[in-house]
Amino acid sequence: MGQPLYLALDQGGHGTRAIVFDEAGNALARGVVGVRRTSPEPGRVEQDPEEILASLGRATEEALHALGTQRALGVACAGLAVERASLVCWDSRTGRALSPVLSWQDLRAESLVAAYRPHAFTIRERTGLRLSPHYGALKMRWCLDQIPEVRAAARAGHLVMGPLASFLAFRAVSPQPLFADPANAGRTLLWSRNRQNWDPDLLDLFAISEDCLPTCTPTRYPFGGLKAGGAQVPLTILTGDQGAALFSEGVPQADTIYINMGSGAFLQRPIAGTAVASGPLLTSTVLTDGHERLSVAEGTVNGAGCALAWGAKALAIRDLARHCDQLLAEGGPRPLFVNTIGGLGSPFWRTDEPPRFVGEGSAAAKAAAIIESIAFLINANVQALCDEFGECEGLVVSGGLSSSAALCQMLANLTGLGVRRPGECEATARGLAFLAAGSPRDWPRSGPETRFFPLADEALAERYRAWCELMPALGDGED
Repeated sequence: MGQPLYLALDQGGHGTRAIVFDEAGNALARGVVGVRRTSPEPGRVEQDPEEILASLGRATEEALHALGTQRALGVACAGLAVERASLVCWDSRTGRALSPVLSWQDLRAESLVAAYRPHAFTIRERTGLRLSPHYGALKMRWCLDQIPEVRAAARAGHLVMGPLASFLAFRAVSPQPLFADPANAGRTLLWSRNRQNWDPDLLDLFAISEDCLPTCTPTRYPFGGLKAGGAQVPLTILTGDQGAALFSEGVPQADTIYINMGSGAFLQRPIAGTAVASGPLLTSTVLTDGHERLSVAEGTVNGAGCALAWGAKALAIRDLARHCDQLLAEGGPRPLFVNTIGGLGSPFWRTDEPPRFVGEGSAAAKAAAIIESIAFLINANVQALCDEFGECEGLVVSGGLSSSAALCQMLANLTGLGVRRPGECEATARGLAFLAAGSPRDWPRSGPETRFFPLADEALAERYRAWCELMPALGDGED
């Protein structure tokens, strides 16, 4: 039948992508279906679970149709990657969603944080994460407290609360697996890095019954048959979007920082499996398969693509994200932007400060300041990663914002490091294909790639220093 093919399903905040790759990592066919994200109240970011589920099926159909009926028979297996901290509640008997999808950006549970702050050290030690309303446990508690249907299902014994990835697998895979992989389970504040399973003490702390949670599995596991066209394709990989992106070019290197820039920008540096990042950084498990385990030290910039979307609306600039290079090239006075869109992530960790401009400028200048703030936040995290784990050899960028050459050059200038942008921008999907293919040793890089080398830019360095003077006023307390 020819070489095996691999179906990669990347479910993101603004759309679902289905891409078929061959064993050399070449993308052969694509399907893309948009999904909506709403904010009914300040701090709330929701999605429709049924819309996302439908998008998964439609994107798969588009990709297989583009591939052709005969070639589609060669799809050997599939992988699914989803935004990690997005959560949904559903009925274990019917699969019906009992809550909206609470996006990873959702902060509705912020009022619950204070009650658990005395346990922040234990939470960090066990999970590698900081206590934050972004993560699943507090969202679960909010749903139990605020949604009558969720409480009723819990009392009746047929409630499931879990990562969006678990819900999609339950509904799209046969026979309805109820599983959570390490990357997604690890974003709940209930999953122990050492146990590689739910932590009984954390379950007691948040008053969450293990009976309401999916069963923990490795990243690579026989999850069941994914409905794909008229057939079922084995789903063998379930993981988070950022973890998958790390493998786009094959096995990641410990001397490199990988930055995936989408709605948020996430920086990952591979570390030894038992190591734990300290200070402002997170520790995440990105792969287990029963034999190997890979963890990363992670920096989080919540306001990347979503900050540009905020700016487009606030400044009435259409398609701001598509004009990054043009906006950054414009001269004239430019304010600084305190980028707290979605909550200020590492290394500052605050969710209680509004975004604001410091200084004056035109709408275009303010838009440029927003773009610049993304680079500033990324640079602060690069410095934190290098301070703790030693200097690195360079940066690898991916995701939608990496298409901005000006932003990539700005990162090179700020960090003093070379920046490499692979030819395939769909890093999450390509990383899924690598994992689904069994992590082949001869996985090639995608080309042609683009390299950005650091250039002296004293004006940019001075603006970064001025920006840094604004940030300590926000503090860096443990959430």
